[in-house]
Amino acid sequence: MDVHQLELFLAVMESPSMTRAAEKVFLSPGAVSLQLHNLADELHTELFVRSGKRLIPTPAALRLAEHAKDLIKRMGQIKQEFENDLATDVRPFHFATGVTTLIYQLGKPLRQLRKQYPKAEIRVSVNVTEETIKGLHDRRFDLGLISRPVPEENLKIIPLFDEELLIVRPSSNKVRGHQAGSVRVSELTRVPFLLYPKGTVLRVLIDRFFKDIGVSPRVVMEAEDTEAIKRLVESGFGYSILPEHALRRRTGFFQTYRVDGHPITRSLALAMVQTDYPRKLTLSIAESLRTMLTA
Repeated sequence: MDVHQLELFLAVMESPSMTRAAEKVFLSPGAVSLQLHNLADELHTELFVRSGKRLIPTPAALRLAEHAKDLIKRMGQIKQEFENDLATDVRPFHFATGVTTLIYQLGKPLRQLRKQYPKAEIRVSVNVTEETIKGLHDRRFDLGLISRPVPEENLKIIPLFDEELLIVRPSSNKVRGHQAGSVRVSELTRVPFLLYPKGTVLRVLIDRFFKDIGVSPRVVMEAEDTEAIKRLVESGFGYSILPEHALRRRTGFFQTYRVDGHPITRSLALAMVQTDYPRKLTLSIAESLRTMLTA
């Protein structure tokens, strides 16, 4: 029994007739039938029974199909693992990042990546850091841009830069520039807040900030999307704490502040799974992004 036989077997399982299956694998019906006969003999079982012109899979064939699908999938993964030539790697490259970083910091770097790697099929997924970390461990993503701190077990972390988070307050008039001012701690004890969900990296940093200044914030709403929170702040629903890059170089109905002596900072980094045989394309793209984002 070999992988080729199992591929032919699955082609027959997935086709309405032997003829259609043979066309799919570019063989004659007789050649496919012979391979199936040999496979059945080797397994000492019957795989198909005839009903008129149709082949009906037996219970044994259904069991074998599950094993065959798993085995062929694993064989493909092994093949991909060792096809690691940067010049010929045309497998899809999966990059994950947060929406705020994508909007405000990755426009130019992603355009340059597409020019630098014209043969690479670069796919971008937008996720919160927690989902990106999970996707890296599940091998759904090759590379992720994340906020720290996060559990770093089995990950290779490439630090990029730090970014301040600022307190955002609604304004009745449109403000240009958003130079951050100072706000008293006493003001923050009385106002409603719109924050990121509990358990997210940014919320952990924000909760740590409130604990440091001795404030129990009155949280009236939670949302994952920075742009949505910003719009709600502008509409007067409450205060928030958002990444500085999402607040610069724009006019809007909000003002920005910080509490003197209590900065809120997140660290951004690239992350990939730690392995003895990393994909060369992942290493190359990671280095290109590191260079562009830290310039």
